[in-house]
Amino acid sequence: MQQTPDTAPVVSVIQRARTWFGLLVVIFAIFTIRAFYLQVIRYDYYKKAALSDQLREYAITAPRGTITAHEGSALVPLVLNQKLYTLYADPTLVKNTSEAAYKVAGVIGGDAASLNKKISATHTRYVILAKRISAEQSQKILSYKLPGIGTQEQDYRTYPQGSLASQLLGFVSDDGAGVYGLEQALNSRLKGKDGQLKAVTDVHGIPLAASTDNISTPPKPGDNLTLTIDLGMQAQLENILKTAQEKNKSKDVSAVIMDVHTGAVKAMANYPTFDPASYQKVEDPGLFQNDVVTQAIETGSIMKVLTTATGLNTGAINAGSSFYDPGKWQIDGATISDVAEDHSTGQQTVESTLNLSLNTGATWILMQLGGGQINQKARETLHDYFVNHFQLGQPTGIEQGYESAGTIHGPKDTGSAINLTYANMSFGQAMTATALQMDAAFSSVLNGGTYYRPYLVESVTSADGKVTPTQPKVVKDNVVSGKVSSDIVALLERVNQEHIAEGFSYLNFGSNYKVGGKTGSAQLALPGGGYSTTDFNATYIGFVGGDTPQYAIAVYNMQPHISYGFAGAQAAQPIFADLAHMLINDFGVTPKSH
Repeated sequence: MQQTPDTAPVVSVIQRARTWFGLLVVIFAIFTIRAFYLQVIRYDYYKKAALSDQLREYAITAPRGTITAHEGSALVPLVLNQKLYTLYADPTLVKNTSEAAYKVAGVIGGDAASLNKKISATHTRYVILAKRISAEQSQKILSYKLPGIGTQEQDYRTYPQGSLASQLLGFVSDDGAGVYGLEQALNSRLKGKDGQLKAVTDVHGIPLAASTDNISTPPKPGDNLTLTIDLGMQAQLENILKTAQEKNKSKDVSAVIMDVHTGAVKAMANYPTFDPASYQKVEDPGLFQNDVVTQAIETGSIMKVLTTATGLNTGAINAGSSFYDPGKWQIDGATISDVAEDHSTGQQTVESTLNLSLNTGATWILMQLGGGQINQKARETLHDYFVNHFQLGQPTGIEQGYESAGTIHGPKDTGSAINLTYANMSFGQAMTATALQMDAAFSSVLNGGTYYRPYLVESVTSADGKVTPTQPKVVKDNVVSGKVSSDIVALLERVNQEHIAEGFSYLNFGSNYKVGGKTGSAQLALPGGGYSTTDFNATYIGFVGGDTPQYAIAVYNMQPHISYGFAGAQAAQPIFADLAHMLINDFGVTPKSH
């Protein structure tokens, strides 16, 4: 059948309509399939992509633990927290950088151009604009509702007692890390555990409270510490050290006071010191160190106390032993003599070795450990006592950053004049130890032979209020026998009485108290070898108590300038005397019972 001219246009229109309809169906199908792909198959992917632009993660800083100490029967804060704010920007959200910089600078001060440069950064989403701004400044900036500009609350350390015990405490850096002292050693306990907020935000970076995608983990506060330190004792110790350092024009002065029967440190200080609230202004980082635990030096003649205790405890000598002192010994081609004299001093005793501080006497004791000569047995015995009994050559484990282990040379003969080294070690040269190490070792000799680990933290209080007291930790029993302990105490008491008779009247503490000690004048090693004959470090170890020693005291006075006499007697012994009088007068030393 043949189409007529009248029907041809109608067919053409129908075909075109069908074609367009088909195209529309195809396009609709494509969009439907695409939508299904995006909304169903790729739903998780695009949800995460969208959230990546809106999801913010905020760390919620945990409150750092506080630190308190004793003042009489009261507990007094040494370190607290102050809430300040960190001002930050997310440059991707800031709409007008110059306006934001201008308004922020008007609140915190500074140069708007510098702030604008920070806010305009393109390589980051987090820029710190200022730290330690006040709550008032934070509120003022937030009131401007500047997109991408925010503040975050943060705890900063504050020190109610000023610089008191600063080197013992250490400080917290701007990034929240404990540095030096207790803050470093116990950082993990003090800092707690930060919380976290993951929040979906609006275009201004403000969390949407109703979003189901928000995740919040609360912070866990750090532990609070109570110290063994007595603040009154600490304050007087610091004043005494300051006076001594200024009088002697010393490089620095350190001292530590320890409970003989527990290892608890009651006071510990150095001078010069620093203000922890302004640690950023300190130019000499050496001031941050707690020299009592970090500064290991050749101790000088205070080591003769430990050498004598070794001789007594091994039975190589007894408290009444005597010997003929030739005035000098030739060992490994070198001469061992005394500082005051190098000629024959005749018959001497264990007591005169301590009283006159005879290097020859300490060397003689070392010889007795080897059956009359310095040999492998003598060296091994002295090494065993120094390292395994008195715990020298290793950190004590006290709660302090950067504790020094000191140095004790091994007894093996390596062909390097080892006998001379050990002769020098017997009177405190050719080895090093900190004031804390010497005080802890000395305490073990005084208390009947128990070495307690020195400690500063009396108790820890957790965030839930649980209090955990520190129990004194016995590191070693039978360091020396009870008999040797009594002998050493009696010998050092007599040394003190002899010094009073020689004119050191400030060592007179009356008949109600038991006081004794030993001076040390440690020659300074020269860079090219050998020792200086003009420069010394002054040291002292001593005790104060009633029927038994109660406190052990170690003093290091570094490179004092004195016009006469021996450094130990002139620059360290007076510090000990001042501390002993202070303890008797103000801190309840128990008098003798008879």
